[in-house]
Amino acid sequence: MSIQTLIPLVLKVSIVLCVFALGLTSSVQDASYLFRRPGKLFRALVAMGVLMPVFAVAMVLIFDLHPAVEIALVALSVSPIPPLLPKKAMKAGGTGQYTIGLLTAAGLVAIVWVPMTTKIFAHVFGIPLQMTMASTAVVLCITVLGPMALGIVVHTLSPALARRLARPIYLIGTVLLAVCALPVLFVAMPQVLSLIGNGTLLAILAFVLFGLAIGHLLGGKDISNRTVLALSTASRHPGIAIAIAHANFPQQKLAMAAVLLYLLVSVIVSVPYLSWVRPHYTSSASEVDA
Repeated sequence: MSIQTLIPLVLKVSIVLCVFALGLTSSVQDASYLFRRPGKLFRALVAMGVLMPVFAVAMVLIFDLHPAVEIALVALSVSPIPPLLPKKAMKAGGTGQYTIGLLTAAGLVAIVWVPMTTKIFAHVFGIPLQMTMASTAVVLCITVLGPMALGIVVHTLSPALARRLARPIYLIGTVLLAVCALPVLFVAMPQVLSLIGNGTLLAILAFVLFGLAIGHLLGGKDISNRTVLALSTASRHPGIAIAIAHANFPQQKLAMAAVLLYLLVSVIVSVPYLSWVRPHYTSSASEVDA
């Protein structure tokens, strides 16, 4: 097996391990949290699945961006939450129930929503554009829903064992992710840098900031939920976005580089947002969520 095929495989394994570890600390009640609170679920889906795609389409129609950037923004806007976001969100102060519930609900809804929105975009732009339910489900089941469900099953059957396994498995997954992600980023950096200019950074920055703002506004009264939804709205599943790009625009080789550039911008921009929101936790601790 060559290094070119080994690295993507190990990357997938690392993500699966991290999500499985997350599932080991979660319960069925956590996963179904938002399905039992339709108001919160509706606000989250509007933020992630309606307003973000509308904003992405507006930027593509108004500004003259690189085609790879246009493809990446539209694909990212319909993609669900990335599998590694919940750990980051909970470290930022998000509650486990809302965070795990949002990851699960967004993943399940995306199986239907992603193909539906790509068809809508095909009509808007007048070009062939599709992402089947089957291909969406495969990516989500491998990277999110499958390992999460398996972890929850182990947690349900043996909570003590699940607690002992969660931390070492997550550490192994994190180390593997870092070891594999750095070479990928290093190799792709020339392509990433070639996209900078002609408003690319400004467009991606606006996309991330809009996501943070909309998620924060629609997250309810609880500051922890607002933070989680803000991060979730601004951060999207890169695997789904790349799959959409490759399925519809295989000739556009820079689409993956555009997604990587978005990931870098998203990570950087989220730092000042978290610094800004953290002092509000203490002052809002006594508020009851809507």
